[in-house]
Amino acid sequence: MKFQAPLLFLLLTCMYLRLAQGTYGDCCLGYVLAMKEKVKRNIESYRIQETDGDCNIRAVVFLMKRKPSHKKQRTVCANPQDGWVQHLTSTVDIQMQK
Repeated sequence: MKFQAPLLFLLLTCMYLRLAQGTYGDCCLGYVLAMKEKVKRNIESYRIQETDGDCNIRAVVFLMKRKPSHKKQRTVCANPQDGWVQHLTSTVDIQMQK
């Protein structure tokens, strides 16, 4: 009986952490402070993450060009209040209009 209680607690804790990780799968949890020029050239598009639902911070999510060897598209999260982020979103908007 003494062994079963800690084992059950450990199992429930692992299940809880697994579920908690799943809810933030598509959310930015932090920001990059800067981006190298080479990385900026690989931006395909962006989307705005609002603070609704599961996401706790507002962010600009840059979607990078997908490499054939990667299954998932790489994303980079940035603070929408930073000047360089606003300039970069404007640049991407102009490129997408062409």
